[in-house]
Amino acid sequence: MSSDLKQTPLYQNYVDRGAKIVEFGGWAMPVQFSSIKEEHNAVRYEIGLFDVSHMGEIKISGQDASEFVQYLLSNDTNNLTESKALYTALCNEEGGVIDDLVIYKLDDNEYLLVVNAANTDKDYNWINKNNNNFQVQIENVSDQFGQLALQGPKARDLMNQLVDVDISDMTMFEFKQNVELYRTKVILSQSGYTGEDGFEIYCDIKDTEKIWNGLLEYDVVPCGLGARDTLRLEAGLPLHGQDLTESITPYEGGIAFAAKPLIDADFIGKSVLKDQKENGSPRRTVGLELLEKGIARTGYEVMDLDGKVIGEVTSGTQSPSSGKSIAFAIINRDEFEMGRELLVQVRKKQLKAKIVKKNQIEK
Repeated sequence: MSSDLKQTPLYQNYVDRGAKIVEFGGWAMPVQFSSIKEEHNAVRYEIGLFDVSHMGEIKISGQDASEFVQYLLSNDTNNLTESKALYTALCNEEGGVIDDLVIYKLDDNEYLLVVNAANTDKDYNWINKNNNNFQVQIENVSDQFGQLALQGPKARDLMNQLVDVDISDMTMFEFKQNVELYRTKVILSQSGYTGEDGFEIYCDIKDTEKIWNGLLEYDVVPCGLGARDTLRLEAGLPLHGQDLTESITPYEGGIAFAAKPLIDADFIGKSVLKDQKENGSPRRTVGLELLEKGIARTGYEVMDLDGKVIGEVTSGTQSPSSGKSIAFAIINRDEFEMGRELLVQVRKKQLKAKIVKKNQIEK
C-alpha cells in the first residue's frame, strides 16, 4: 500500500484495533475491523459506527451563494432550510453526474457541500470554473472537519442520551447545528448510507477521535468500508464511480428524485435532464438477483436470453442479510420488465438473473 495515501484522524486508531486497511479514493481506510458480515449485521440489527472523515467538505458563502448553488446543482435548493439538508447532484452540460452530494444551508448566505472523497478536488475545481461572476467565496474546508456515522435501529436511542437536544423526532436529512456531544459542538444530521436509521456527525477535526472513542464505550461495533458497501447495496443506494458517473444521468442512475429540471431557475445540465424527464432516458438502472451461484461484478455484461448485450453490471455483491447474489445494472430502457430473466457474463459462464427491486432490505 502506498505510503503517500491520505489519513483521517483515526488512522492510528484503526491500526491499534487491528483493522484491515486498504486504499480507497486516495485514502488509507479500514475495509473491516472484525468481519464484513459481523459489521453488516451489527448495523442492520443493532448499531455500528463508521469513520467517514475522508468525505470532502466545500463551503460556498457570500451574497450570491443561494443563486450560485442552484446554478450548480440539479435539485431544487429552494427546499433547503437551516435545519433541512438536501441530496442532489453536480452535473455536467450533458446531464452526467460529476458527483452526488448532500448540501447543508448553514446560514442565509452560507452553504456546506459534502462530497465524495475521491471527487473533492475535481468538484472544487469544477465549482470554481463555473463561477461566472457570482459574488461568492468557495473554500475547500475538508481538512477542518471530521465526520462519523452512527447507524442502526438502536442509534437514535443512544444518540438521544448523549446530546443536549431532543432528537427523537428528527426526520431524514433534518439537521441541527451547535449540538453538544462530549463537550464539543457538532452538526448532527439524520442521514446515512446504510438504509437504517442513524446520524452523521460533523465535528472539528481535532475532536474526531474523542467522539469515536466515546461512542465505542457503548455496545457499538466499529465498521469498515466492506460493510458500508454491502449495506448500501442492499438498501438500493448508488456509489459514485460505479452506479453514477459523468456519463450516467440522474434519470439513468436511479436518482431521478434528485433532479428538478422543471423549476424556473437555470442549472448546469438542465436542458438534457428536462428532455429525459419528459421523454424518458435511454437507459435505466435496475436491481438484479442472480439465480445461479456466482457474483456479478462491476463491468460484467448483461444480456437477454438470446445472448444480445443490453447493458452492464455497475455494482454487485453477496447480500449478508439474505445470502443472495445481488447487483445493480444499467440497461437499455426498453429492455426493462420487473421479474424478467436475463443473463450475466460471469467470467466464462453466462448465469441466469432476474430483475428485482433495488432495495433488498426486508423489514
